[in-house]
Amino acid sequence: MCGIVGVVGANNAVNKIISGLKKLEYRGYDSAGVAVIENSSFQMVKQEGKILNLEKAAKKSKFLDKFFNAAIGHTRWATHGRPSERNAHPHASSKVCVVHNGIIENYQELKSILQKKDVNFVSDTDSEVVPHLLEMNMHNSNLDQAIVKTLSQIKGSYALAIMISSHPDFIIIAKKGSPLLVGFGKDENFIASDYYALASFTNKISYLEDEEFAYVYNDHVDFFNLNAQKISKEIRLMESSENNVSKDGFENYMLKEIYEQPMVLENTLQNYVDLQNNKIHLPNFLFDLSKIKKITAIACGTSYYSAMIAKYIIEDIAQISVEVEIASEFRYRKAVFDDSNLMIFISQSGETADTIAAMKYAKQNKQKILSIVNVAQSSMAHLSDAIIKTMAGPEIGVASTKAYTAQISVLAILAIEFATKNKKIDGEEAGFYLKQISNSIHSIKQIISKESINNIKKVAKKLIKYNDILYIGRGVSYVTALESSLKMRELSYINAQGIAAGELKHGTIALIDKKMPIIAIAYNNNLFEKIASNIEEVKARQGRVYLVADSHAKKEISGLAEDVINVPDVSGFIEESLTGVVALQLLAYYVALYKGNDVDQPRNLAKSVTVE
Repeated sequence: MCGIVGVVGANNAVNKIISGLKKLEYRGYDSAGVAVIENSSFQMVKQEGKILNLEKAAKKSKFLDKFFNAAIGHTRWATHGRPSERNAHPHASSKVCVVHNGIIENYQELKSILQKKDVNFVSDTDSEVVPHLLEMNMHNSNLDQAIVKTLSQIKGSYALAIMISSHPDFIIIAKKGSPLLVGFGKDENFIASDYYALASFTNKISYLEDEEFAYVYNDHVDFFNLNAQKISKEIRLMESSENNVSKDGFENYMLKEIYEQPMVLENTLQNYVDLQNNKIHLPNFLFDLSKIKKITAIACGTSYYSAMIAKYIIEDIAQISVEVEIASEFRYRKAVFDDSNLMIFISQSGETADTIAAMKYAKQNKQKILSIVNVAQSSMAHLSDAIIKTMAGPEIGVASTKAYTAQISVLAILAIEFATKNKKIDGEEAGFYLKQISNSIHSIKQIISKESINNIKKVAKKLIKYNDILYIGRGVSYVTALESSLKMRELSYINAQGIAAGELKHGTIALIDKKMPIIAIAYNNNLFEKIASNIEEVKARQGRVYLVADSHAKKEISGLAEDVINVPDVSGFIEESLTGVVALQLLAYYVALYKGNDVDQPRNLAKSVTVE
């Protein structure tokens, strides 16, 4: 969620900090700040709101015109204390300045100890205890010992970048539970919470592991464990070319990313499938797929819904039992583990804190770990036995769109591979399922056509007046209802909820009246008659139905609807899961746009959720 960038040895350190922070804007934040050391004292600029505000303040303070040997910067997403300049990072004592990602769970206890020693706090954050605690520990210990002691006193998660006023030639970094890495340049070195922030400066990096710290100088880096023993680290070469993250003429990133979904599916097929011969080419695994008897899929948010889709597909095609778990709940349960189980962890960023914690729990119990991630150099990828990289490319909009379809497509390919290895399907059947992914490319292109968009805009204008919306579906379209209602909540701030249509009569139907809009997803499949009956139940109670329908559903039941969003006919449930959701992403997008909301950075949200 929060972002950290630091540099040592740069001629234009503050400029590079701001450049790096801009690369992290997509993660979501509410304030930003930068700190330097000048004449053995800290100079800071902090601003609430956008990094543009910070850049203007830095110019006004002449920060951009001066040489500083080192600087640290931060984008904050509020956890403790409201968004404000006062609560923005960095935070400092007289001798120590800190930026922090994560949550210090025992900060109240530490703060009470420090206040009894007459320490004055000026913010409401948990992070401010760190500089005061470290300074107190420095009184009676050398710096190494003080760092070790301080880190041992902190409970919770942290990625820390620390400057000492008397030592402007290095930055100290430390990590536990939040990502942090070092980038190696020529006569300058960098630190960041995300490699993407450093891609313009270097392609050589090392990852800090939990309970490690380091001194970062301009010409070398010294790494240590929490026994203050020096350790060596691998330097990795990353892809040096930067991906295109411009808006390419689109009004915002989210619309661009919705339109990129056909290309995402094309790239996925090109990377993992030989369609001519119905052959799948996934990365080599350290485990035998044919010996997997059960799968547990674990994720959060949108990735959790792609895991639910995977359950439908894997159980149907490969006939392997799949459990789907919310990561934040799974990690606190006494789960039953088995050697024949495969744990699949799904995350766009690969840095989702709850998912990483659940993964570590699974690793402690010697489970096989496969991760589906969009960032091959992420913490989750680093911890996994195997990864399948999704082909979404950088996703800047906070509300996930193309990453969701990318996840479903690779999970479908994995399901087909399982089924083939277990001899549940032959080559011809594999081709049928793979063709559904290929067909989705054309179907999505139809959905994003001008005629279709005008149809969706018309419905969106009708929905902006509502405070509540109910989405219903059956089969994989039930999951589409869940994911689409989440998009509506994220973007429009309307209280939208998705349920299985068959569950309406078990309580939720009490909400239905002439003021309640219901978005019903209906395809011509084995559940069509069921969803049609559910729509009849809604209409009998004067609910206002907005139908998402293929040609058959439109012909049969459009008379029950206030309006219809047309979606193409599909060849099967994989294509159904990949197409209907795109129309509903656009619906949420246009409702939010007509309400004047920021669709790229919705309020209170962050792209990479690195705290519990």
